Amino acid sequence: MCGRFAQTRDSKRYVERFGPDWLDPAFVHVPPRFNIAPTQDAQVMRMDPRTGRGALGPLRWGLVPRWASDPAFGGRTINARSESVAETPAFRDAWAAKRRCAVPVDAYYEWKAGPSPRQPYAIAARDRAPLALAGLWDGWKDPATGEWLRSFTLLTCPANPAMGTLHDRMPVILSPEAVRPWLAGETGAEMLVPFAGEALDLWPVSPRINRPANDDAELLAPALPAAATLF
Repeated sequence: MCGRFAQTRDSKRYVERFGPDWLDPAFVHVPPRFNIAPTQDAQVMRMDPRTGRGALGPLRWGLVPRWASDPAFGGRTINARSESVAETPAFRDAWAAKRRCAVPVDAYYEWKAGPSPRQPYAIAARDRAPLALAGLWDGWKDPATGEWLRSFTLLTCPANPAMGTLHDRMPVILSPEAVRPWLAGETGAEMLVPFAGEALDLWPVSPRINRPANDDAELLAPALPAAATLF
């Protein structure tokens, strides 16, 4: 699963990594974020249904389906199990309509399973390049104001052996070349598989990550000497 993540680069850097020839973002300065939590906005890549072009812009984390009674629904839909996403009521319409998205992250966080207090870990690419987490998005129209809320969920799959030392689930991670066909609906369930463990690194971080109000670069600092990390 995934309960927090970091987006520490300017949006231009994500475009250069994942879509320099097809993403069409509005280059608005977005401050670095080190502790993005559910119900907060994040920078998300998707195909804009109005233009048919790739776009990078803010969506709220926690998918609110079109039929939901209010946006609070999104508090329990931050992750979607890939094995059942096509049948789960909250996600099946977005899946069927191929409302795909990908979330560029510099790291995500996971808490090691076990007794409390659980130790949080940061997970990132071994070369520290941004990762693309696969997801779905949807739009919800406020019946009182007529305004649209666009939100997203992250797809999860069984953990690879390395990530399984922390949790039995992990987010679906797309390679850079897989992002565009995923967003365009040219690929499907075959992409929802564990990412190679040897391409990822993980290390323990401070329990300060537990509070969404804490949002600074120190959250990514190792909490123990490098020799004490899992690998």
